Amino acid sequence: MPLNRDFVGRRFVADTPFLVGREHIRQFAIAIHEDSPLCHDLEAAKAAGYVDLVAPPTFLTAVAIWRPVVPVLDPDLGLDFSLVVHSEQRYSLRRPVVAGDEIVVSATITDIRNAGRNELLISEYEFVTTGGELVATGRTSLASRGTAA
Repeated sequence: MPLNRDFVGRRFVADTPFLVGREHIRQFAIAIHEDSPLCHDLEAAKAAGYVDLVAPPTFLTAVAIWRPVVPVLDPDLGLDFSLVVHSEQRYSLRRPVVAGDEIVVSATITDIRNAGRNELLISEYEFVTTGGELVATGRTSLASRGTAA
């Protein structure tokens, strides 16, 4: 069954901000084998001019998972998650994410298009602090295998 293209242009915002914690950063850094002292050692981060630990750039993927906004499980969208492949992920950082940031995630479904027998669901993200500072933008593409009309 094809995806519902009426979702293109819809914007979704997380209900609550995500408070970035030191242990979130440390655990994520360990998981991706990031050994920079900026991610693990508070004194090293402060000596480098940061107010707290610095998250690796791909940490934003975890924030978007902890505060999901794209309604991939909404039956009206018609996405069968068993057919999904994560096909693209990009970020453009305005500044590093640091422990203590409270981030609100929002996303807009910008396109649903055919790619052969598959469909691509393209979403553009914004990561904004509760103070209104844009920290980063992102783009995600999910491939829905075999659902193109």
